[in-house]
Amino acid sequence: MRIAVAATPEVAIDSLNALLASENELALVITQPDKPAGRGREMKESPVSEWAHSAGIACHKPETNEDFTNLAATVDLMITIGYGKILSLDELSAPTRGSINLHFSLLPRWRGAAPVQRAIEAGDSVSGVTIFHLDEGMDTGPIYLMKRFALDDDITSDELFSELSELGAEALIETISIIEDGGKPTPQSSDQATKAAKISKAEAEINWNEDANVIARKIRAFTSAPGAWTTFRGSTVKIDTPVVEELTLNTGELLFQDKKLFVGTQSTAISLGYITPQGKSRMESQSWVNGARLQSGDHFG
Repeated sequence: MRIAVAATPEVAIDSLNALLASENELALVITQPDKPAGRGREMKESPVSEWAHSAGIACHKPETNEDFTNLAATVDLMITIGYGKILSLDELSAPTRGSINLHFSLLPRWRGAAPVQRAIEAGDSVSGVTIFHLDEGMDTGPIYLMKRFALDDDITSDELFSELSELGAEALIETISIIEDGGKPTPQSSDQATKAAKISKAEAEINWNEDANVIARKIRAFTSAPGAWTTFRGSTVKIDTPVVEELTLNTGELLFQDKKLFVGTQSTAISLGYITPQGKSRMESQSWVNGARLQSGDHFG
């Protein structure tokens, strides 16, 4: 089958590699135009664009809906993986067999832009991937295939994206075979549907007046994008690798003890493994403490 992939983030790379190694023809990839990035605001191509150039696959960055539709019309099937733009029905219907999406949740749970982060934030015990036929709705199309993945209590979004990227690649190859054999997708129910809204930087600020388990889940969910953060002496610091402890401190209060950095919450304290000070590199919390020279009464938030 002649296939196009519309994708932008690194999480699509496992699927691209699987398609390239399969019996299908990966004819082209479509990705977002280069964007300015970093302090120098130099133009940077997407991870999928970099992959396409290294793999020798034609890479397109259409500026208009018409350009996208014309590209999609040259293939049998289009696969979308975090493309970064809502596509019209005309664009989705242009390929001979339409378009399918690799979504990183068990639909209809967590429809939307941040399913991985929302699953961890909510304390879900299981996640997974869903391959579905794209329609005009937001992740509402009929489902071809789902694969489940059990979540450890300490998993981060970065780790879950990595796991689901591999699982999704397997699911895509299986789904293509289903489509080739004439299989039809099953209508998706909206019962118990939940929304996975995009996470803003403001939302990633930690409120130390919440329960320790809630805070720990949020930190893991927001690692590393956009990154959980708080303030210390007027500056922003990012935090990660939380562990819920038995020690009790005042909310936001800092204590360095037994080579651990503890922070008070509404319930028990949590310890933090790593700190990223504003404008500096990520470091172990002990190294940060050595530089910060904590004083009695210091706190986060």
